[in-house]
Amino acid sequence: MTKARETVKAREAAKANVGVGVLGRRALNRATLDRQLLLRRSTDLSVEDAVGRLVGLQAQNVKPPYYALAARLEDFDPAELSGLLADRRVVRTVTMRSTIHLHIAEDAFLVRQLMQSALERELTAFRAGLVGVDLKELAGIAREAVESEPRTMKQLREVLLVRWPDADPQSLAIAARCVLPLVQVTPRGLWRRSGQVALTTVGNWLGIPGDSAGQAGPDAMVLRYLAAFGPASVKDMQTWARLTRLREVFERLRPGLLTFRDENGVELFDLPDAPRPDPDTPAPPRFLPEYDNLLLSHADRTRVVPAEYKGRTWKGNYPYCVFLLDGFLAGLWRLVEDAESGAAVLVIEPFGKVGRAQRDALTREAERMLTRIAETSTSYDIRFGTVYGTVKDGSALGQ
Repeated sequence: MTKARETVKAREAAKANVGVGVLGRRALNRATLDRQLLLRRSTDLSVEDAVGRLVGLQAQNVKPPYYALAARLEDFDPAELSGLLADRRVVRTVTMRSTIHLHIAEDAFLVRQLMQSALERELTAFRAGLVGVDLKELAGIAREAVESEPRTMKQLREVLLVRWPDADPQSLAIAARCVLPLVQVTPRGLWRRSGQVALTTVGNWLGIPGDSAGQAGPDAMVLRYLAAFGPASVKDMQTWARLTRLREVFERLRPGLLTFRDENGVELFDLPDAPRPDPDTPAPPRFLPEYDNLLLSHADRTRVVPAEYKGRTWKGNYPYCVFLLDGFLAGLWRLVEDAESGAAVLVIEPFGKVGRAQRDALTREAERMLTRIAETSTSYDIRFGTVYGTVKDGSALGQ
């Protein structure tokens, strides 16, 4: 079939597959929360299955995946996730938006392959520090180094500087991260354990030569994205993945998808059998870690983040943990240690007024998190305060 005929066929399919209506902000909110396991906690998904279903969890810091899953799984045990990391069934690696994510082992290959072009584009910002550096040769030297033994970024820079002494050290390290699929080896990421960032290749860590376990198809990834974050626009997925040229993939899939419009007229795509709950479905409060993908995976974030709260989840390079009320971003939280008693203190700082019923619901949810995740069943305190604008004294527990 010629390209012209393919285009005509796609347009005919688009006309036949007319949208079934407009989805308002609350409708999009409830649909996304349901798929993110935040409308109700899952009682049957395993930790491994949940990580796969969500197409990974933000893991820039060590503890956020644990808090993210505690908000989504009814019987979540941090030891289970830690065991999966120790057994190499989930890994910490750079994928979406060039940030560290926690993925199931299979996705460590598949998602990374799909994101490779975006990661390589990142290098354009560092080309001044890479003058004269052959990236293919760099990949070979870096691979040999990290597969002989896991290396810290400092150690990797030192290896690469032997070959390119005049290059910028930081640029060399970033280039290695972009051209090679690197994972953070344990004990980094294990529950209640500490460990510096040491790196090897995905294939070496998982015992699969060549860093290859099949090819990542963009069509399949679009469907997985919609299952976890839909209904969504083309631009939404491009924001999530930081990929371009996805319009043609959506057009190819259009005959098998439903289409809607949001209140601004933007076209949204969705899986026919995906849940789209009633907009008035109750949404319980949830405490989420910093950089949770719920907040980062759409071009238009108003389905979760009210316009008046845009930009209030971080200050400079410091991200805040957040909580949801009625499904929407409503404030910040932090877990600190009382200087005198040593007890864990969960400080809840709403952006606006909180009614008695909401306050009680937040307190119950906080107690659940403290007893199950913070492991402070006998000594903790919950306090409500005003939103802070700068980092306060007292480091957050578990970071």
